[in-house]
Amino acid sequence: MQSDLINEARRQVEICNACRYCEGYCSVFPALHSQRAFTEGDITQLANLCHNCRGCYYACQYTAPHEFDLNLPKALAKVRRESWEHYAWPSNFAKAFHTSGSRIALALVVGFAVLFFAIHLLRSSGGDGFYAALSHNAMVAIFLPAFLFPLVSIGIGLKRYWSDIGGDRIRLRDITVAFGRTAKMKDLAAGHGDGCNFEEEDKFSHARRYAHQAIMYGFLLCFASTSAGTVMHYIFGMHAPYGFWSLPKLLGVPGGVLLTLGCLRMVELKWRSDRDLGDPKSWGGDIAFILLLGGVALTGLALYAGGSTSLMPALLAIHLGAVLAFFLLTPFTKMAHGFFRLAAMIRNAQSEFVK
Repeated sequence: MQSDLINEARRQVEICNACRYCEGYCSVFPALHSQRAFTEGDITQLANLCHNCRGCYYACQYTAPHEFDLNLPKALAKVRRESWEHYAWPSNFAKAFHTSGSRIALALVVGFAVLFFAIHLLRSSGGDGFYAALSHNAMVAIFLPAFLFPLVSIGIGLKRYWSDIGGDRIRLRDITVAFGRTAKMKDLAAGHGDGCNFEEEDKFSHARRYAHQAIMYGFLLCFASTSAGTVMHYIFGMHAPYGFWSLPKLLGVPGGVLLTLGCLRMVELKWRSDRDLGDPKSWGGDIAFILLLGGVALTGLALYAGGSTSLMPALLAIHLGAVLAFFLLTPFTKMAHGFFRLAAMIRNAQSEFVK
C-alpha cells in the first residue's frame, strides 16, 4: 500500500490519540485509544472500521486552518480505498474501476444485454416464462461461474487482509457481536445516537443510516428470493415461473423496492455531501456502483411487471446484463467494503473481548 497515505493517516491518528475528545463517537475511537503505536495493519483496520459519518471532523478543534490540519474521515477514506485495491484479486481491475467506474459498468451492462438478446434471437428454448427467451441450463452455465468468481476473489482478499491486521481465530461470539452491530448500523448513529453528519455538515441525521439499511436488507431479501427459487427448483421440483404469492416473489418484490429506493436515496445523499471529507478518487466509482446495484433491482421489478408482455425478452436481456455486470464487478467495487467492514468489525470484537 502507498506509504504516504498510511503515514498521513498515522500522523492524524496519533494526534487524535493524544486529544481523545471524540472518544465514544464510533467504533474507530475506542479501537484507536486502546493503542499507543500504529502499524500499517492497525491503520488499515481503523480505516475499514470507519463509516465516514464525519462527526469527528465537525467536532474537531484541529481542522484547517489549524496547523495540524486534521481531516480524519478523508485520511481514512483514502487508506480504505487503497486497501480494497491492494487486497482485490486481480488488483488492477479495482484501480481501473475507481478511475472509470461509470463507463466500465455501463459498457458491461450494455454489452451483456446485447449478448443475451442475441442469444434469444438466434435460439429460443421453447420453455415457459423467462425460459422461453433463455433456457434454464444456459442461465446456470453463465451465472454459476459469475457467482463463484467474486466469492473466490473476495475470499483471497479477505485472507490477506485478516493476516495483515493480525486477526485471531474467529469464534461465534465475535461473529454475533459484529453481525449485531452491522444489522443496526450502530456506528452510523454515532456514539450519542443522534445520527451522523454526512449530508448537511454539522446537522445530525439518520438519513444515511436508513439508506444503508434499505440497501442491505433489500439486497438480503433479493438474495433470499433467489435462494428460495433455487431450492424450490432443485429440491422440490417446483419450476419457474412463480406466482406473486410464492416465496421467491414475496421476498424478491419487497427486496427490489427497498434496494431501489435505498440506492436512489444514497446517490442523493452522496451528491449533497462534502466530497472533501471522503476520497475524491473513489467518488465516481462509488456512484457507479450504487447506480449499478439500484439498476439491478429496478430492472428486476420492471421485468416482473412486464414479464407477460412482448417486452419480456428485451427486459430480461437488460436485467441479466445488469446482474452479470454486478457479479463480475463485485470484488472491484464498493460492494467489497461490506465484506471488509464486517471483517473489521469481527476483528474489533476480538480486541474488545481480549480487554
